Order: sequence, then C-alpha cells, then structure tokens
Amino acid sequence: MNALFNVEFQAMASPCQVLLAAAGEAEARALAQAAIAEVLRIETKYSRYRADSVVSAINGGAGRGPVQLDPETLALLQYAGQLFELSGGLFDITTGVLRKAWNFSVPRVPAPDELAPLLALTGWRRVERDAGSVRLPQAGMELDFGGFGKEYAADRAAAILQAQGVQSGYVNLGGDLRVLGPQPDGSPWRIGIQHPRPEGEHDQTMASIDVSSGALATSGDYERYFELDGRRYCHILDPASGYPVTAWRSVSVLAPLTVAAGACATIAMLKGPQGLDFLAASGNAWLAQDAAGGLHSSGV
Repeated sequence: MNALFNVEFQAMASPCQVLLAAAGEAEARALAQAAIAEVLRIETKYSRYRADSVVSAINGGAGRGPVQLDPETLALLQYAGQLFELSGGLFDITTGVLRKAWNFSVPRVPAPDELAPLLALTGWRRVERDAGSVRLPQAGMELDFGGFGKEYAADRAAAILQAQGVQSGYVNLGGDLRVLGPQPDGSPWRIGIQHPRPEGEHDQTMASIDVSSGALATSGDYERYFELDGRRYCHILDPASGYPVTAWRSVSVLAPLTVAAGACATIAMLKGPQGLDFLAASGNAWLAQDAAGGLHSSGV
C-alpha cells in the first residue's frame, strides 16, 4: 500500500498543502509539484496585485476599448455571470473596488458618502462581453476574481493530480479542500471545520466531517475583519450597501467541486437570513453558524 506524503507551500496569501498517496517521497513531490505549478499559474494570471495579470489588463482598460481574452478567462467570466444570476445579484465580481474604502487591518468604518462613489463603479450587468473580449465601460471599474480564484485553482490542481493517476489524497488551499479520493485503506478523511469564535487552543474546530470525495469550502466573518465598539466588520460586503454582512459567522458547504462549494457558501453569507433557504435548495450538505452562535446543518 502506498504511503501518505504531505507537501506544503504558500499561494494566494494562504498556507496550502497537497496530501497524496505515493510509492515514495520523490514520486509524491514530483506529482505534487505539477499541481502546485498549476496553482501558481492561476495566481499569477488572475491576481489583482500583479501588474502583468489578465485582471490588471482588464481593469487598466476600464473606460477605454475592449480587452481580448483567452478561452479560460472567458469561461471564468461566464461562470461569474452565472453566479450573479444564481445569487440574485449578490455575487458580483465588480464589487472588489469597494475594498478601497475598507482596510481590515485598521478598525475604521467608512461613511456612506465615502462608499457612494465606489458603489457607482459597480454592477455586473454593465460589463460588456462578447465572444472574445470584455470591456468595462467606466474608468475606475474593476473586476476581481478573488471570490472564486482559490477554489478554481483547487479544482484545477486536483484535476492534474487525477490525470497523473492519484486516487487518494486532497488539495487544501487555505482551507478550501478538494478531495481526490479516500485514504489508502478506503476510509474517509476526517476534516475539521474551523470554529469562527475559538475560545482556546483546544476549541479550534466546531465540527468534523467525513469526506471521501468532492470538495469542502467555508466562507466566514473570521478570515479578514476588525472589531469596533463591540461589533465585527468582515470582508464579505453587501453589494447594495457596501457594508459587511452580519447574519452568519460561517457557512461550510460540501459539493462535488470546490468552485461550487465556495460559491454556495459565499452566496449564503450574502443572503443573510434567507441563506438557509438557499442552502436547503442547493442540494449540497452544509453547516452554518449564525450571528448568535446557533448551529444549522443538513447532510453533515
């Protein structure tokens, strides 16, 4: 029976790992390296922090002419449009521009008149797309693939490992997990879900679930946030108001693909009290903690 090997790396501002079964460490590292290279390729291509990325080219062309795109980017934009429709306009990749008013390293809440000019630069329906290009019609508009980039990278890395014959292990990108198959002995992986309000070092997980295949992703108010006057402000922003969501501390979803699990979790966070109805209709298994600490779940 193959042994398990863990290869750790950093990507997308997160600690990451590839855990897989292989005959030896050299083979494991060679297999993992192909997956890691794919994650880094996607980060390089779509990072808003890189001047040479596709996203920077699109945003830099705002208010000017269309930007020609490759099939991969066009497919991701089509997916972004599907998420916009599925969420009733809540999952909107033009709202990343709102981060200019928010710095979650500093406890400061922007005033409505500070957010208003940024909100005026948002709106997925304003994005002009055709078969081979995209155009942002107003200078200052931006696209941000951060809402699904990490999840897409996890799925792509998993596909590369599976194409190389890996049948046991998982890809973990900052807590977004894509499982390749059960443990070498056939038993499921026991995956802990982070507690959004840990009270001590022994209270880091609020639940553990068994996963043999598919993907697990969590969206929560504990990843990037600050607290001010007894209130928590997190990085998940309501596209209508520009202010953080407040109904849920965390939502975890188990789905066939990481992009689906992550999008479902984020949309539930954005939907507020209606998030439970959305989760129930999704057909996925899920676990959520509300703002008061109450747990809600289905299928886990």
